[in-house]
Amino acid sequence: MKMIVAIVQAKDSSRLRKAFTAANIQVTQLSTTGGFLREGNATFLIGIQDERVQDVLDVIKKNAKSREQYITSQMHMDVEGGSAFPVNVKVGGATVFVLPVDDFIKF
Repeated sequence: MKMIVAIVQAKDSSRLRKAFTAANIQVTQLSTTGGFLREGNATFLIGIQDERVQDVLDVIKKNAKSREQYITSQMHMDVEGGSAFPVNVKVGGATVFVLPVDDFIKF
């Protein structure tokens, strides 16, 4: 058995939850706000049998989209020291951890 922890951008969480339901994968979703872009994230916790791990990873890969976004950078100031300019960053996608489970106990 494995525990999969998937952190995705909040914009993708609804689509991802529906895809998990359609694939008969039970999840627990935790939502947070903030981060360096001040946007929300969703963390999905998924306990799954070893033979279904790839199914979960496929659903995440298909539904957690990366996108480019412009943010105002204050790390890059011009010579005058007062103006910031937009920087293109890649956001979204998913950060996924697949962890072994020593014990599974359900009360």
